[in-house]
Amino acid sequence: MEIDVRLHFSGARQYEKVSYPIRYGQLSEITLPDYHFQFNLNGEIKYLQGRGRTWPHPSEWLKRTIGNQWIYYDGSGYNQVFDYLGEYYLPYFTYKSNHLWEVDPFHDPSVQEALSAFRRLPRVLKEVLKNGRWSEEERTFLSKAAAMDESSLSQRAERLNTILGGRVTVLPPDSRHVDYDCVPLNISDGCLYHCAFCRVKTGQNFKSRSAANIREQLRGLKEFLGPDLRNYNSLYLGQHDALNCGEGIIEAALRAREDLELDRSFLEGGCLFLFGSVDSFLRADEPLFRAINRLPFRTFINLGLESADQETLDLLGKPLRAGQVEEVFGRLSEINRQYDRLEVTANFVIDLHLPAGHWDSLSRLTRDFFPHYFDKGAVYLSPLSRAGRRELLARFQEIKRKSRRPVYLYLLQRL
Repeated sequence: MEIDVRLHFSGARQYEKVSYPIRYGQLSEITLPDYHFQFNLNGEIKYLQGRGRTWPHPSEWLKRTIGNQWIYYDGSGYNQVFDYLGEYYLPYFTYKSNHLWEVDPFHDPSVQEALSAFRRLPRVLKEVLKNGRWSEEERTFLSKAAAMDESSLSQRAERLNTILGGRVTVLPPDSRHVDYDCVPLNISDGCLYHCAFCRVKTGQNFKSRSAANIREQLRGLKEFLGPDLRNYNSLYLGQHDALNCGEGIIEAALRAREDLELDRSFLEGGCLFLFGSVDSFLRADEPLFRAINRLPFRTFINLGLESADQETLDLLGKPLRAGQVEEVFGRLSEINRQYDRLEVTANFVIDLHLPAGHWDSLSRLTRDFFPHYFDKGAVYLSPLSRAGRRELLARFQEIKRKSRRPVYLYLLQRL
């Protein structure tokens, strides 16, 4: 069989916004006549791309996350996709999400065949290894890749869930800046609210994790990621309101950076991502924000505001007053102006069935709260359903055109 192996090649060292395929970190590659298979430093498949004429587009590919989720990256209509997402590629997921797109590439026969080719790959590699042409280093890599079949990868994902004490059900939208490649570390469980509309939270009451639990997670994560830690420079502190941990954020971030050696990553820079709530943000004081700004990360705090209209908040089952949401929106703008390495972003829901007051308040917040355009502090709009898709996208565009802050759609993505 015609097969080429390329070991330990280096991709980009910085995350970029580009309209062509790009690979980050250090990888190895197996090329067969119809496919490129690219692997992380643990021998796990990370990227899969077709080579033949039946492949949908030469600049599109599949990516597998460490949570064992496949994502298809669609590069069609670059300008429009960037307008919606702030990225040049549209991600499609195998699980139910809140995207508004009609096409599903996972139903494309060529994409299905590519995934089938990956499932066959371990058998192919075991046959290939019978050939004596390989160097010792190549044989070691091929053996690792052959051992990482579907069953092994599934078990690895379950092992990650065990280490964290639960599945990562959603990542902050700002983690798009590192292509969602961040090490997860749970410093809390649950949330302050139990909103009726929410589909991703656990239903648990909020509780901070102990220092001992965090140390245990870090030991497990270091072992789990192993050599591939060199391909990570960023951290996600979970679960859904890590901001409510206060000074615990600083302790966890610094310990994780040291224990996981994120400062020795092949990738330059490094980001910290976490969620926050209205109450945790209002309780946070200036010393905490100053301490976060001094961390050796560029930090993004994403707040779930949902609406500044009282009728809508009541309909969503979110136990807040509209005045609190407006207070938070004003304060996050001050924080964004004041701190150079800290950015606070906000989520709002959108749906055609929401009251007119929701749309009016959303338009007013994004336009009238600011005297001029400021490119920091993105507003993310999360669709509740696909109903009236075209009209919903038209309303999104109307808000975006008038906004004095960056506005993007938020597609819920797991790890």
